[in-house]
Formats: sequence, structure tokens, C-alpha cells
Amino acid sequence: MTVQVERPNPPGFPAHGAKALPAVTLDALNAELRTPEGFLGDQASSGAFREILDTWRKTLKKVDDDPFGTTPTAEISRRQLDKLLAQGDAEIAGLVHGVVEEFAQGLATVIKRLLKTKGWQETERIVIGGGMRGSRVGELAIGRAGMLLRGEDIATELLPIRHDPDEAGLIGAVQLAPPWIFLGHDALLAVDIGGSNIRVGLVRPHLKKAPDLSAACLWETEIWHHRDDKPKREEAIDRLCEMLADLLRKAEKRGLAVAPFIGVGCPGQIEPDGSIAKGGQNLPGNWESSRFNLPGRLLEALPEIGGHATIIVVHNDAVVQGLSQVPWMGDVSRWGVLTIGTGLGNARFTNRER
Repeated sequence: MTVQVERPNPPGFPAHGAKALPAVTLDALNAELRTPEGFLGDQASSGAFREILDTWRKTLKKVDDDPFGTTPTAEISRRQLDKLLAQGDAEIAGLVHGVVEEFAQGLATVIKRLLKTKGWQETERIVIGGGMRGSRVGELAIGRAGMLLRGEDIATELLPIRHDPDEAGLIGAVQLAPPWIFLGHDALLAVDIGGSNIRVGLVRPHLKKAPDLSAACLWETEIWHHRDDKPKREEAIDRLCEMLADLLRKAEKRGLAVAPFIGVGCPGQIEPDGSIAKGGQNLPGNWESSRFNLPGRLLEALPEIGGHATIIVVHNDAVVQGLSQVPWMGDVSRWGVLTIGTGLGNARFTNRER
């Protein structure tokens, strides 16, 4: 077993999983709404959407042909649904609309309950990310849920997250560090770890274009569908480190100066030392072990970047995805993010004075 390098982040940088971040304060994270039937958030997950679609298909089969034939519901992509919504005949489009409406009602119910919890009261705006955001049917569900809330005199605004959700989970990493660390550098490394995929990216902060980081964008990215390979934990970490090293080589060839900083989004409750207390059950292997430290493993592989000691900040993946929206939240004080995926990630923020 390797000896993991662990060191506290220097002054001016957040601890792992910190509540006080450069631009915002984290008020609440992954609130769990329970009912006698289970977690209320399950009503607003990607699985819930597919369950609604499957129920409608079974109902139609009793009286007519299933428009999707024998294709399993799990294999029907949101892109297919988008196409049917736009180009399908009236009945098929009506079916998709029915699924969107039912899902939107579930999403609105979850949000109403969430807004009653202590950490989410007085929330002015909620941005919606995750896989559902990346499709037209998802955007329609978000819009419809917003209208349902307005119909009940709930003023909280719902918006799709600005960036593509996969990109947002990487671009948000620029908000994990004070902007001055990027002065004199062209890019930084970002990591988004999920239950199915691991993404790494080189993010260009573009501070000269926009000091508020609103021009930050991805320059290069790599993705690994680790669920297909079913690796052990150490194999997954080794592959992640290889992906980061590969991006550094590409940056060097292009003459890009990479900041000595890595921002990491990871599922679960992140402790100040970077360990994962809970919520990492969908990751390959046991990431909640007391003998495993994610930033320590990354520091072993990349102790320096550009001749400077590497600084790593690990935070919850829903938080990082939400942080990508910071430059456009200046007109409100309290706002949150919901990431609709396998589960329902959520985080509530209060803007800090700049």
C-alpha cells in the first residue's frame, strides 16, 4: 500500500467540502426529504422519469400499439424523445407531453417541500442541472414545474443551468479557488467523478476577458465510462491520474501555463481532510474507507504542476456543478442548484460580498 500524501491547503484556499467558498457560502447540502414511502427526491430523478414513461407504455399496450415497439424503456434516450416531441405524430407527441407533465408535477412537489426546510427558506432562484437538463424534454419539465410553482404563488424562479451539465461539473471548479491563483496561468485541471463516468478537463478561466469568470470554458476534456470496465478503486484512481497527466502533456505541447490547482467534484459528504464520509456507494470500490484519501492519492501522482506545489480542493459534485452558475447569480442573494440524475443532488448558497 502506498503512503498517501496529505497536507492542509494553504491560507486563502478552502478546505475540502468547505461551507465558506470564495464567492458563496454553502447553506445546505443534499437535503434528504423522507416520506413513509421513501425518499421524496426519488420523485424527481432520471429513474422516476423512466418509470413514468414505462407506466404510460404499459397503459397504451392495453388499448393500442406501443409507439416504441419492443425497445426497453431504459434504452430509450432523451434524444429520441426530443425527436418524437418535435417530429412524431400527434399521439406520440402527446404521450411525451404526458410524461413531461407528470414528471414536472413530481419535481414541483419536491421543490415545495425543499423550500420549507430550514436551509432552503427564502431561496430566490434554483438552477437545474444533471442529465435531465441536457434535453428538450428536460427543459420543458423544468419550465412546467416553474409554472406550477408560480400558480401556487411561490416566487422562486427555476432556470436550466447555463452550461451543458457535463461541462458545468468541470467549469465550476474555477470557483473553488481565489481567482488570483489563475493570474499568469492559462488553464487549470478539473475533475468530475460520477457513478458511471469520470471526466477530466482543462478549464480556461479567461480572467482578462471577464474578471468574474463568466468567460471560463473547457479547452480539452477526457471521459472514461468506468462502469463498463468495473475497475477496483485503485485501478480507477490510477486511470484518473493518467488522464490528468495526459491533459498536462497536451497543455505543455500547446504552450499553455497550467495553474498548480486541481478542483474535484465527487459524490458524497466530503470531510475537511478530503475523505468521503458517506454517499460514495456508487463509485468503484470503497471510497469511504478510513485508509483512503482522494486528494492524497492525487498528490502522490501530481505533487507539482509547473514547478509549484499542487493545491487540491475536493467538494461535492452538486456543489461544483452549481458553482458554474456563480457569475450569473449576482442579482439575487440566496439561490440553489438541483442536479437531476440517478438521485437528486441539491445545494443552497448565499452570495458573499465581493
